[in-house]
Amino acid sequence: MGAFTKASASRKVATVLGSLAMLATSGLVLAGCAADGGNGGAVGDLTLKIGTALPQTGNLAFLGPPEEAGVSLAVKEVNEAAKGVTIEVTWGDSGDTDNKAYETEIPRLLDAGVTAILGAASSGTSLQFIDDVTGAGVIQFSPANTSAALTTYDDNGLYFRTAPSDVLQGEVLGNLIAADGHQTLGMIVLNDSYGTGLAQFVSDAFTAAGGTVVAQPTYNTGDTNFDAQVAEVTAAAPDAIVLITFEEVKTIAPALIGGGYASENVYFVDGNLANYSEDFAAGLLEGAKGTLPGLDITTIADFTTRMNDNWVAEGNDDLADVFAYGPEAYDAVVLLALAALEAGSVEGVDMAAKLQEVSGGVDGGTKCTTFAECADIINGGGQADYDGVSGPITFNEVGDPTEASIGVYQYGADNVAVPFNG
Repeated sequence: MGAFTKASASRKVATVLGSLAMLATSGLVLAGCAADGGNGGAVGDLTLKIGTALPQTGNLAFLGPPEEAGVSLAVKEVNEAAKGVTIEVTWGDSGDTDNKAYETEIPRLLDAGVTAILGAASSGTSLQFIDDVTGAGVIQFSPANTSAALTTYDDNGLYFRTAPSDVLQGEVLGNLIAADGHQTLGMIVLNDSYGTGLAQFVSDAFTAAGGTVVAQPTYNTGDTNFDAQVAEVTAAAPDAIVLITFEEVKTIAPALIGGGYASENVYFVDGNLANYSEDFAAGLLEGAKGTLPGLDITTIADFTTRMNDNWVAEGNDDLADVFAYGPEAYDAVVLLALAALEAGSVEGVDMAAKLQEVSGGVDGGTKCTTFAECADIINGGGQADYDGVSGPITFNEVGDPTEASIGVYQYGADNVAVPFNG
């Protein structure tokens, strides 16, 4: 099977494992946005104030550094391009639904006058403050939210994401498990919109392929003891087990695998697919697989090196090859800057009306792959179609990307996951 899969909106993922197929959706014209586009352009120099609500603390804190590094690099490159938009950043912490850092951070960001907020990483956390952000006329733009609940959420047309819905990841993972020859499946699942939603899509795909889900215990954010969940899922003796968790996997995986369950039958997801070389004994995860939205990181090494070098130069720790959702965060900032330039405005509603267009969701755009290149097109009176480092993106009318890849990874004896090409 190939390491990376593109899937279609018709969700025939079983036919595309090991190949690439386009995620195609219809109705790509955003209400209020003319289909021919291309009538924008900068009106003087614009100052775009953005805030970040990414996880500096909480159960997804391991994703904070690569996401903030992506934001930081994009801001630097947009500002250095000097094409009519200058970005100012107010940094913030989303936390999680246990520590609730967002309860003080979101009001602070809004008081700072930002017109777009990047975050959160967790879908469940984003849902805690989406009303406050979009209700204020501010764009909420996540590089990592994957819950399908956000597709239909009433967000005043102000919510966007560069990560695909878990409809896609669930289908790819469910079919991967079936293709690996497993007939029964257990899951340990975080009880929030992300966890239960992804579990349902994995279950749907696995059962459609002829498999049976035999156990699915859940836990809540903030829980620290998972003995009951491990006991319940292993008692059902499934052929494979999916861990739909965040950092709780650092407790669950050693208990599960250390208790005798074969690591090669364990599957990870985007919420916990990370480098565990310093967390677990060598060999603990060897053979385990996992899925992660986004391009094969090894194919964008020039970008990840640039991102890491900039991050370290700003006084931060080396990213240590953890780049998850960094490309998506970078693309989110570039798209916001391009939308501001096209709208000639940094107001949230005005930029939102142009985000679909600059992402290629409106016909007639000219392909471009950097902010500077796209900005030159807009400033010259044309219509830009930005293809980012995370992929083509191409927003539909509800702010979801319509083209996306899901990577399949496998852990080695060093507890580091690499693209799977089996």
